[in-house]
Amino acid sequence: MPDTACAKKQWLNPIATWPAPSNILGLLTDIDDTLTTDGAITADALTSLAELQSAGLHIVPITGRPVGWSEPFALAWPVNAIVAENGAVALIRQSDGTLLKRYQQDGATRASNFARMQEVLAHIEREVPGARRATDSPGRETDIAIDHSEFTHLPQESIDHAVRIMRAAGMNATVSSIHINGWYGAHNKLEGARWIVRELFKRDLDTEIERWVYVGDSTNDQLMFEHFPHSVGVANIARFVPHLTHLPRYVTAGERGAGFAELARLILSRNSR
Repeated sequence: MPDTACAKKQWLNPIATWPAPSNILGLLTDIDDTLTTDGAITADALTSLAELQSAGLHIVPITGRPVGWSEPFALAWPVNAIVAENGAVALIRQSDGTLLKRYQQDGATRASNFARMQEVLAHIEREVPGARRATDSPGRETDIAIDHSEFTHLPQESIDHAVRIMRAAGMNATVSSIHINGWYGAHNKLEGARWIVRELFKRDLDTEIERWVYVGDSTNDQLMFEHFPHSVGVANIARFVPHLTHLPRYVTAGERGAGFAELARLILSRNSR
C-alpha cells in the first residue's frame, strides 16, 4: 500500500471508539459489500436489520443497484424502503405488502435521459477494452452501470477511462465496490437520503444529522462519509482508501455483513430512544 494510503488508513478510528449517541433515529446503509457478502445478505446482517427496526430505528438502504434488482429485497427485508439507482428511485413497502415506487424525475425526463445513456453505454463498451454493462442492466431505469468487479475485472486505468467518458458526456459518475455508475440529474446518495427522510418520515435530515448513521464501503459512499458525523465504513473499505478524498469517521473490525452486524450491536447497546 502506498505511503499516502497507509497514512489515510491511520485516520480510520476503530468503531469501538465511537461515542454513539443514545437517541439515534435511523440508519442509512449501502448494500453491496456492506450488507452483503459474496453477493448475498448474511444471516447476521439480516438479523441485525430486524433488531434495529424492532428497536424503533428507521432503516433505509441506499444503493447504486437498479430498481428492478432492488424490488424483491424491498419486499423481503425488514427495512422501511430502499432507495435505488444512487438516489433516483424509492421503493416503499406499504402496509398491504405491496411496493410504492417514487421517482425524483418525471416520466418525460427519464425517457429522454434513458436514450442518451444507452448511447454512452455503447460508447464505453466500444472504447474501453474489456468493459461490459452490468448484468443487472435490464432492471435499470435512470442510470447505466459498467461491471468492474462483480463478474469481470477491470484494471484501474479502464475504470478511470469509463468514468472520463461518462463525465465528458455530461453525466454524473461514481464507482462502487462492483460497478461504475453514470446518470443524468442532480440526484445522488445524499440527495436521495434527504428526499426519502422527508417524504417517508416527514423529517429534515440536515437539521437532525447528528441522530442518523451512515455505513458504506467504497468511493460512491464518500459524499455520505463527508456529510454524516456518524459515518462508518466496514473493514473492506481498506481497498478504496487510496481513492477516497473523504473517509468515514469510524471503521468496523469485521468486513461486509459481519461489519454491519458489529455496528448494529453497538447501536443497540447504546440506543435508549
